[in-house]
Amino acid sequence: MSVFGTGLDKAVQESITRPIPKSAGAQMRFLVKQLKGTRAVAQMLRVSQRTVERYVKDQIKRPRPDLAARLEFVVRDRWQPQVRAQAKERAVTTGGIMIDFRARLGYTAPIGSTDDARIRDLAVALPPQSAARLFDAQARGATEQQLQEIAAEALKETYFQDKGRRAGSLEEVRFTDIERLGFRFL
Repeated sequence: MSVFGTGLDKAVQESITRPIPKSAGAQMRFLVKQLKGTRAVAQMLRVSQRTVERYVKDQIKRPRPDLAARLEFVVRDRWQPQVRAQAKERAVTTGGIMIDFRARLGYTAPIGSTDDARIRDLAVALPPQSAARLFDAQARGATEQQLQEIAAEALKETYFQDKGRRAGSLEEVRFTDIERLGFRFL
């Protein structure tokens, strides 16, 4: 998965208010309830239906490492969907999202000004419109490059141009050499 996609997913995961179930049996029971049956869970996890039933009854307690990883990933992805949806809704309507990164930023500007890329370590609050563009693009399956371009455009508008108050002739901002990237809801 992309750096930007993973960062957005982590921000959504941080909005969860209760921890996911710890034991494999509890995780399986949650999935069986969510998917309304053991067959669907078995197909999703690529195990037999009988194996799922054994976990549900706590006859098997410890899954092998690959199954444990798949199980945790699927449960985490489905845990508290309403809380995650509300956090996204707040971010795209009123709160916005904070982007915290260390990366090389370059920009295109008119002749006579410097456009040399340099490493910047920034934390910038992006407005709700920018958060909405990022989440919409991610939902549509945007590539890493497309998400980078949307974030760079948001940084250009918010950080460099200060919502139209300065650097009006700035044409393009580019992300390269990303060392660290994170998002969090405001």
